[in-house]
Amino acid sequence: MKNYLKKIIHKNSVSFRYFYGYLGHRVFLIFGSSIVIGFLDSLGIAMFFPLLQLVDPSKSAPKTNNNNLGFVTTAFETVGFPVTLTSVLLLMTLFFILKGIFFFIQNRYGVRVLQFFIIKIRKNNIQRLNNVNFKFFIKSDIGQIQNTLTGETDRIGMAYASYFLALQQAVMVLVYLGFAFLIDSKFAVLVGIGGFFINLIYKKIYPKTKAVSKSLTQKNNELQGLLIQHVTHYKYLKATGLLQDYSAKLFDKFTEIQTVGRRMGSLVAVVKSAREPLIIIIVTIVILVQVKLFDSPLGAILVSLLFFYRGLTAVVATQTAWNNFLVNSGSMANLTYFEKELDLNRQNDIYTNEFTFNETIKLKDVHVQIDKFSILSNINLTIEKNKTIAFVGESGSGKSTLLNVISGLLELSKGEIEIDGKRISSLQNIFFQKKIGYITQEVVIFNDTLFNNVTLWSPKNDETVKRFYQAIAEASLDVFVSSFMEKEDILLGNNGVNLSGGQRQRVSIARELYKQPELLLLDEATSALDSETELAIMTSIDNLKGRLTILTVAHRLSTIKQADTVVFLSVGKIQNIGTFDELIINEPEFKRMVQLQEL
Repeated sequence: MKNYLKKIIHKNSVSFRYFYGYLGHRVFLIFGSSIVIGFLDSLGIAMFFPLLQLVDPSKSAPKTNNNNLGFVTTAFETVGFPVTLTSVLLLMTLFFILKGIFFFIQNRYGVRVLQFFIIKIRKNNIQRLNNVNFKFFIKSDIGQIQNTLTGETDRIGMAYASYFLALQQAVMVLVYLGFAFLIDSKFAVLVGIGGFFINLIYKKIYPKTKAVSKSLTQKNNELQGLLIQHVTHYKYLKATGLLQDYSAKLFDKFTEIQTVGRRMGSLVAVVKSAREPLIIIIVTIVILVQVKLFDSPLGAILVSLLFFYRGLTAVVATQTAWNNFLVNSGSMANLTYFEKELDLNRQNDIYTNEFTFNETIKLKDVHVQIDKFSILSNINLTIEKNKTIAFVGESGSGKSTLLNVISGLLELSKGEIEIDGKRISSLQNIFFQKKIGYITQEVVIFNDTLFNNVTLWSPKNDETVKRFYQAIAEASLDVFVSSFMEKEDILLGNNGVNLSGGQRQRVSIARELYKQPELLLLDEATSALDSETELAIMTSIDNLKGRLTILTVAHRLSTIKQADTVVFLSVGKIQNIGTFDELIINEPEFKRMVQLQEL
């Protein structure tokens, strides 16, 4: 029995502990205000008894010792308060005014707590997402992440509001029951019995509500994934006439969500529509029991009925609020699981202080494994400062993975890295990564001005504008900027829709140059461009040689002829290292690639 009770307490305290973890002492302030409101409301209702006695003492007087309504009048006499119509009405008015004031304070404070709660959840989970390791991220369901950070967070706010409304109403029930027991023990028993039967009815609905809520969360996750892909792949779908076909998948998901929503709406409708009839049915039974069985006077019944109605209304409100909480419980389960997953896959930064490398970065016996698949193995490499190193090899040889290791995106499964002779297990460090410039084939362009795209929303002043135009000139974008009246304030559109491929790539180069990095990573940065544009961009990059440490991955071998070192990879291993000309002599596979490209 003891273990069973522990399980019940643990099961029902999970939600409270989750909310308390975010809100702390605020939850007790909300509970405390509920007790005060219930107490003031009960005192106000109790004033009806002396009123009834003043109107007709004979009909309202209790006939048995079980009814203790006379304690109100006795209390008045004890403190020397005159029991007159005016004094009782004034006191009753005072109690209800105070109740209204506390109710206003509670609701206003509740809105602030709700806003604080939602903002804190969003901030914490975005920070959790920022700290997660890249290996976990690339395997994650983007639709779930999107839905959890947006729609699910809103639903968890509604879950919070319903949960604490249920607890507040439960507190009110206890306060009313306390007054009811003090006034008439039979009344307290009747409220308890009525509440028990209502609970039995609602308990049939709870499991269905919870299951539908879970299904709705899953459907919303799937929808978000489809919507993201619809926008991301819009160009391809449009060009190939597949937009309508893909939209059909979206429409099917809309229908599924609508069906689940209807089921949820029906359950909520049952809960709301049953509330008033249940209260009236039980009130009718109570009046009959009081009059027929206990022969209670009309005045005592009326005052008891007020308490009864208040108490029973609070019971039903508790059940309704709890059902509304269960409506959004799927979101809470989803968010809790999401947070645990992010915490379990948190990336551990090695350094906490700003640092850089002055001489070399050395990779020693580095291995990277993802889902039991070996991606890199036995990597031993020295990267000298301000040298240009090119990584070449067939697709799947591990070139991009190696850049991901050096940039700190992927953790090592085995091996170590040294910076200027100092051992570390990886390069996962925000201070080091801020010194990295990263340009890929998939250019990142924000839907904002050119200035904000290059400076990443730096405040606009003389210094930042000067740095901006210097980066623009080095990226060969100065002619492009001067052709517009808006200059640096020209809007680039969603993902750079207003730019050509070469211009988009130049913007990304200007951004990295503005950052003034020490390490520039180029992952097939020009492979999607025409030869003329590629030559112009590579000229801009070649001008940086000797000023930055440049690591480049390229399929077009013509772009790496000037590299200080070429690293040839095959199946995740370094096959050969040397200059471009040395590899032509010493590495047959590299020579074959050069011949295929007719260099």
